[in-house]
Order: sequence, then C-alpha cells, then structure tokens
Amino acid sequence: MEMLNPHCGIDRDSRGVVRLAVSNAGSLNILSSAVTDGVREGFEKLATDRSVRVVILTGQSDKSMIGGADIKEMANLDQKSAEAFITRLRDLCEAIRRFPAPVIARLPGWCLGGGLEVAAACDVRIAAHDAKFGMPEVKVGIPSVIHAALLPRLIGFGRARWLVMTAENIDAPTALAWGLVDTVAAPGGLDDAVEHTVKALLECGPEALRIQKELCRGWEELSLTESVNRSVSEFGKSFLSGEPQRMMGGFLNRKR
Repeated sequence: MEMLNPHCGIDRDSRGVVRLAVSNAGSLNILSSAVTDGVREGFEKLATDRSVRVVILTGQSDKSMIGGADIKEMANLDQKSAEAFITRLRDLCEAIRRFPAPVIARLPGWCLGGGLEVAAACDVRIAAHDAKFGMPEVKVGIPSVIHAALLPRLIGFGRARWLVMTAENIDAPTALAWGLVDTVAAPGGLDDAVEHTVKALLECGPEALRIQKELCRGWEELSLTESVNRSVSEFGKSFLSGEPQRMMGGFLNRKR
C-alpha cells in the first residue's frame, strides 16, 4: 500500500481502480481532525488524476469503514473549535461528492454518525450482511449535521428524522429496504459484491460517468427545470471526447 499521508493509504490496479483506506485511525477507523484532513487530502490528490476510474473507500480495519467521529476530541471542544472540527468533516464529504469518478463505500461492521455522513456522500454503498448503521449524535448532546442533510434524499424525511432523532441503529437488511445502502453482500462476500459493481462501472464510458456524476449532484441541488436544461449542454459536450462515437460504433458492430 502506498501511503499518501499517515492517514490515507492507496492500492491501485491496472484498471484504474483505487482502493483508498482510512489508515492509522484505530480499530474502528475513527475520524479525528488529523484523520479527516488526511483522507480529504488523499481524495483531493487523486481528483487530479484522470486515469482513476473508480475509488473504493474502505477502512484499514474490517470492523468498519469509518466508525464515527472522535468523541474524545469532541468532548473538549468549544463553540469555535467545534465549528472548525465539523468544517473539516464537511470538507471531506464534499471532496467525495465532488470527486470526478465514482466512489464506492465498502461498509463492514459499524457505520455511525460521521461515518454514515461520509458514506452518504459516496455514489454507491455496499454493506456486509452484518453491518449496522445509526446516527447517535443526539445521545451525546450534539445534532447530526452537514451531510446528514443527504439522508432525506436517500431514505425520505420520515426515516431520516427517525435516525437522527431516536439515535437507534438499523441492520443491513433494513438499510437496504430503506434505500440507505444499494447492496447487502452475502456472508463473507463483501469484496465480491464490491467487485461486481466495479466491473459494472468499468464497462461504462469513463468520461460519460464523470458527466453523469456531476449531473447527479446537480439533481440534488437544482430545480427540476434547471436540471433538465443544464443536461442539454452536458449531453452535447459528451461528444467532444469521441467516447460516444467509439462506444456506439462498437455496439452497432456487435449487432451486425
């Protein structure tokens, strides 16, 4: 594994698939300020590399991808330092949302609080059969904030309120039924499930996927009319790469 910094390690294969591991963050891969900055810096560095086709976000430990934010650090915050702490986590989530290529969250074990906010910022969430999810912040006297705002878009306002107001956890089958995760792997099959999605993404045009991710982000933020109208120019722009001509030509030749 190549260490981009003490808290972000990467493995890269010949297909342009990068496995990015939250590193040196304890057995549950907890987000202290230093860890948060390190992972964000890793994403920002990779964002400039157009050979990256897919990123798999994982933890160095298989107890979780990210267990949550560092309560030991948060217990000593005041108003000013609390805003600085949560701004760091916001910036990590935004680095993932704005990363040009698809990001898959590989989710074993626990995914709580800040870890679930990071997962929500990813494009695809693939959970182990025994994964657990929750937003426990109100149990320790703080609200769920920043990218918890993505939860109503994923699971609806009622279920999002239930998660952030009761602080109760849900299991992987419930998370799948709610739409919080996209796939629940068979026991022992988490990496196989991730690889299945990786292969599906690699069959798509890399430039088309970059445009599609940007459009999806716009769909979260813009009005319907703005989303529809903006997509016209993006559709036209996609033909500048030569990718549609090449891939459609290959499709038509297979049909003959």
